Amino acid sequence: QGQLVESGGGLVQAGGSLRLSCAASGRTFSSYAMGWFRQVPGKEREFVAAISWSGGSTYYADSVKGRFTISRDNAKNTVYLQMNSLKPEDTDIYYCNAVRKDYSGSYYPLNSWGQGTQVTVSS
Repeated sequence: QGQLVESGGGLVQAGGSLRLSCAASGRTFSSYAMGWFRQVPGKEREFVAAISWSGGSTYYADSVKGRFTISRDNAKNTVYLQMNSLKPEDTDIYYCNAVRKDYSGSYYPLNSWGQGTQVTVSS
């Protein structure tokens, strides 16, 4: 699997919106489910959302359900995360990765991580 490059982060006020993008290199992007995770340095990385290889199924952490929307464009090898109604607790570094669901129903990453993109929500 190739490289993952996240972008679109920034500083936004509470209640605002951001759209993150993740560009993937490699010819097999459309074969994999993709996910977004987030992490504050020093804390465990947290699952945010996932989307099936076709884009037909999506899954969200309870903390973002109804506010975030994951989507993908296989022709552009890109996955997106539309974040609305942002809260200060959404402040994190956001990462994308190819994912697979394990026996417990949790999503785990398949590749090494990219640099991520910083999202900061001010109150």
